[in-house]
Amino acid sequence: MKLLSIAVPCYNSQDYMRHCIDVLLQGGNEVEILIINDGSSDNTAAIAEEYQANYPSIVRAIHQENGGHGAAVMTGVKNATGKYFKVVDSDDWLEDEAYAKVLAELRGFEQKKIQTDLFVCNYVYEKTASNLQRPIRYANVLPEKKMLTWDDVGKFHKGQYLLMHAVIYRTQLLLDCKLDLPRHTFYVDNLFVYLPLPYVKTLYYLNVDLYRYFIGRDDQSVQEQVMIKRIDQQLRVNGLMLQQVQLARVQNKRLQSYMYNYLEIITTISSILCIRSGTEENRKKKEALWEMIRTQHPWEYRRLRYGLLGRMMNCKTAVGRWVAVQAYKISQKFVGFN
Repeated sequence: MKLLSIAVPCYNSQDYMRHCIDVLLQGGNEVEILIINDGSSDNTAAIAEEYQANYPSIVRAIHQENGGHGAAVMTGVKNATGKYFKVVDSDDWLEDEAYAKVLAELRGFEQKKIQTDLFVCNYVYEKTASNLQRPIRYANVLPEKKMLTWDDVGKFHKGQYLLMHAVIYRTQLLLDCKLDLPRHTFYVDNLFVYLPLPYVKTLYYLNVDLYRYFIGRDDQSVQEQVMIKRIDQQLRVNGLMLQQVQLARVQNKRLQSYMYNYLEIITTISSILCIRSGTEENRKKKEALWEMIRTQHPWEYRRLRYGLLGRMMNCKTAVGRWVAVQAYKISQKFVGFN
């Protein structure tokens, strides 16, 4: 069994995937790199085959019809042979020294015959156009280099969440929780992190800046105007978070509180994008979202609607529009908009 499987979803990634994969190769034979070619029309497939031919003990090229990011991630999960599983998008990369330290920790787990359900590292927003780096770290929340339970976890502040970039899951846990990400849908990385959390019993935090999250392409999914155009997909993910996890049944109160805060920021993003679009159609979509929460998820509604961000999202006055902008600034920190 490999120590770590890394899925690299690729769609027309020929211009940047080599940088990502070349760094991952530094993990050597302890690592399995699954290049998921998601129906690309450029040279992505040929590049994936080239890496597989050159590194047959490390790289597997998997080709599929286009199904979107979620389908590519699920293909990675189903084909992984590593004990742990991470997703690295093809335009992002890992910092090499931090990568080596992560593998050393995982190797140490195997030697000691211990394991963790969730391994957490820091990530860094790489805004190359402005030459700006913004790290997201967790040392104030997670004690370092210790096996933790949710009772050991502190309080996350706004903008400090466990995004896909920060997490390495135990592969079997992803299979046991029956994770199933929707096809042809953006923003499923939120589901990838959120849905398995109730199954996580142990966590481990290594305080290294591992993942470098590239921000800068005009067509990138976290560009504000791109997100507005894809608002239906954002709303779909928001709805699935509500439908697939009943927060009232999450027994550990610290985990429940964290997951509620995560749901709150996603709902804020959905609402603020509908508002920012300026269209009547999207305003009605925002109202429909909140009505769905009210009628189908009363426990969540009572907390979301009458919390600070919920009040901001549902104000109808000029003051309300001002506070909505403030909520938008909070959501910017979460998403990392350009």
